[in-house]
Amino acid sequence: MRVVLVLDHAHINGGQAKVALDSALGLSARGHAVTVFAAVGPVDPRLEEAGIRVVCLGQADIESTKNKLAFAAQAIWNRKAADALGKELRHYDPADTLVHVHAFAKSLSPSIGVAIAASGLPCLYTMHEFFLVCPNGGFYDYPAEAICHRTPMSAACLGTNCDARSYPRKLLRVVRHVGLDHVAKLPRLFRHVITISALQERVVAPLLPAGTVFHRVDNPISVPKAPARSGPPGDFLFVGRISTEKGAPIFAEAARRAGVRPVFVGDGPSATELKVRYPESVMLGWKNAEQVQALMREARALVFPSIWYEGQPLTVYEALAVGCPVVVSDACAGREAIEDGENGFWFRSGDSAALAAHLTRLTDDGLADRLSRQAHEHYWAGPLSVDAHLDRLEQVYDRVAREAAGRRRGAAMPSARRYPPPIGPETPPRPLR
Repeated sequence: MRVVLVLDHAHINGGQAKVALDSALGLSARGHAVTVFAAVGPVDPRLEEAGIRVVCLGQADIESTKNKLAFAAQAIWNRKAADALGKELRHYDPADTLVHVHAFAKSLSPSIGVAIAASGLPCLYTMHEFFLVCPNGGFYDYPAEAICHRTPMSAACLGTNCDARSYPRKLLRVVRHVGLDHVAKLPRLFRHVITISALQERVVAPLLPAGTVFHRVDNPISVPKAPARSGPPGDFLFVGRISTEKGAPIFAEAARRAGVRPVFVGDGPSATELKVRYPESVMLGWKNAEQVQALMREARALVFPSIWYEGQPLTVYEALAVGCPVVVSDACAGREAIEDGENGFWFRSGDSAALAAHLTRLTDDGLADRLSRQAHEHYWAGPLSVDAHLDRLEQVYDRVAREAAGRRRGAAMPSARRYPPPIGPETPPRPLR
């Protein structure tokens, strides 16, 4: 099978791209012919080293653009991306090719849907966020600092400034969503949707067409197996973007109430303010993966106080893998990895007093050690390995391909149609599991 992976960035700049590119490398190693189609460079050198065909348009995203007005037009409808993707997909045969979209909202735009529909190739979409159904992609009202329960594109939605920056940007995203829904028709194009948490499916299912087929595919994490912590438990740790929606101020306040020292790994818009308001907090800045895992291994617990839904917060699973208990907000998908009182605790979202109560409990070294052992044991009983992720992906691809083949058999197709051979390096196909 040839798999065409479509995403905004051809390099790892966050969780979406990491999952997509790691799966590209894994699928290629398993014998599938893989094409990566992306808007923004540079290209991860591992892709070409693995013989993966890469089509990168060299376009900008919101962070790198030098012309905000031109990028606004690109974000609404990226004609160059649609044309380039359409040209690429014309080389492939629907009988042995599948298009898997990971991301479009940061550069590619909904225009890619027109190219995919015209190609006739079977396709699916991984919902790393909520842009397929929500104009701002997160079901989160930034000015109100609360989860948004309004129906997307309703009068209440349109009249609310929920954007993190400005209402004009919200309106731009509304215009893009009109194109997504009524021109590209992405919710109907992607009959098959991969979700990464039960909460995510529960939120989006009522907003997608009745025939949508959901597939649960957990994202992989890359944590080598090692013994759980053997020394005394250390500090309480926060890892990630230091911002309001991630609950960073709630952690700082809860730590003060509990009389413990909060340690932050990361950076973000709230970092400076929190350091001033809570001078006892420790700000370590961003660390690489190995350094983060080392800090988690020594920590008393990871605190994950996010006040929005999240998708599948990998930080939670990484902590469990190294034997670090997790105290998690009950409003976010991270709670699905935590058995309350077994490998961590839930607390009421946004409630610093409730979080402080758990932090106080975990100052008991015996309790912290017990939860650490159980966190490690529970995770490694069913680890989220790359191989497990690829196994599940191949199962989903097989389902999508078989369904598409059935539709082709039931439809009259011109017998004279010929497809040129696929472009790029070829490897012997490996049967799907």
